[in-house]
Amino acid sequence: MGGWKKMKFNRSAVGKCLIVASAFMLVFATLGWAANDDKESSKDQSDIVKRIDKAGDVLTEIMGTPDKAIPDKVLSDARCIAIIPSMVKIAVGFGGSHGKGVAVCRTNRGWSAPAPVTITGGSWGLQLGGQAIDLVLLVMNQKGMDSLLSSKFKLGADASAAAGPVGRDAGADTDWKMKAEVLSYSRARGLFAGIDLNGSALTQDKDETRVLYGGKFYPFKDILAGNVKAPADTHQFLATVAKYAPNTPGQARNESERTTTTTASKH
Repeated sequence: MGGWKKMKFNRSAVGKCLIVASAFMLVFATLGWAANDDKESSKDQSDIVKRIDKAGDVLTEIMGTPDKAIPDKVLSDARCIAIIPSMVKIAVGFGGSHGKGVAVCRTNRGWSAPAPVTITGGSWGLQLGGQAIDLVLLVMNQKGMDSLLSSKFKLGADASAAAGPVGRDAGADTDWKMKAEVLSYSRARGLFAGIDLNGSALTQDKDETRVLYGGKFYPFKDILAGNVKAPADTHQFLATVAKYAPNTPGQARNESERTTTTTASKH
């Protein structure tokens, strides 16, 4: 009888130990999953910030050669700017293209916080031999801006698009103002030129928006209208945009000329 009670006691003790052990395992597993989720989220945010920083580098490099860059006048008149850095490639077996980047718009207080974007397109990429390229889109008027703020629009359908003029002297040509709501540019293998992106669709990247803004989702319109605070990691990019496309028209050209003059005087 005593042996039976002892066996029963042992079984009960073992059962309690298993329950406690299972509880500990569940807690540690949960903590492990949470840690992995935090690491993954941190990695995702780091990737997005790197892409945004690269977008700033693309603008700096393009504007570093004034005679072959986006005209100051065109850039200073742009209502919104979208940059897709080194992400666009031709899908194997298709003429389609896909890339990720960032967009910003002018507000009364300067440039808006950045909004992650995705661009998908047709066979235009074949003009560049299927390689990765940098893209820059400039929204030039209110109609184009309204199309952009809708969070998804197709170039050539919802907004007229045209290859943008290149070079300092091209800014004197006002034809581009009457041609399109969106001017588009591409850079590949060191060559920079306007490109026809008709048929491409630009949309808000909702997943990356959540990651960039700490798990919160903000609609395109709220971000680009200046109603959302820019993350600290994006301030350098915004400073680069403001440098080449300040809110005061003509300031970009004056800054460029002043820098050139200063550099020349040092030599």
